[in-house]
Amino acid sequence: MAEKMGILGRKLGMTRIFASNGAAVAVTVIQAGPCAVTQVKTVESDGYNAIQIGFGEAKEKHVTKPMQGHFAKAGTALYRTLREIRLNDAPAAEVGQLLTAEVFATGDKVKVTGTSIGKGYQGRMRRWNFRGSKDTHGCEKVHRNNGSIGNNTFPGHVFKGKKMAGHWGNEVVTELNLEVVDVRPEDNVILVRGAVPGPKNGVVLVRKQ
Repeated sequence: MAEKMGILGRKLGMTRIFASNGAAVAVTVIQAGPCAVTQVKTVESDGYNAIQIGFGEAKEKHVTKPMQGHFAKAGTALYRTLREIRLNDAPAAEVGQLLTAEVFATGDKVKVTGTSIGKGYQGRMRRWNFRGSKDTHGCEKVHRNNGSIGNNTFPGHVFKGKKMAGHWGNEVVTELNLEVVDVRPEDNVILVRGAVPGPKNGVVLVRKQ
């Protein structure tokens, strides 16, 4: 699916700023880049328009030989994280170009993709917000259970997707329609209204909508 321009960054945490009318606005501070363009793809050469960007410089011992050759061909430093962003139109960026927070402007609508915080193995009530059984007469040792999970002899099995206990979190999550409240090129950060997925220092992908 074609996208608009985006950038890799790091979630630094949350804070608040005050709007012109005095209202407190909760924002997430994201270190936006700098990201080097390591490859440019076009319809003519690859069948679609896209750019590949790298974020977070890495030591040589942490990068495989094939990837070292890839970065050497692009003439860039070595990076820990690579992402490809499909574009609607032919890429204006060139190989080796650095993308910074100035890709965005105040008021832009963006979507932020990150890996949610892993919560481990959780029960039905915490994972799915189940009410549980009543705590009075007639219920013994099933207060936090989820009740019946199956049918009769036919079909005789539990349907896939049934909400049950299991691993919670550590999934790729995308938050849509977030507003860029402020862009601070001198600090190379952007302030996004509200929360974004992932822990502090987690890598996120910020794309224009």
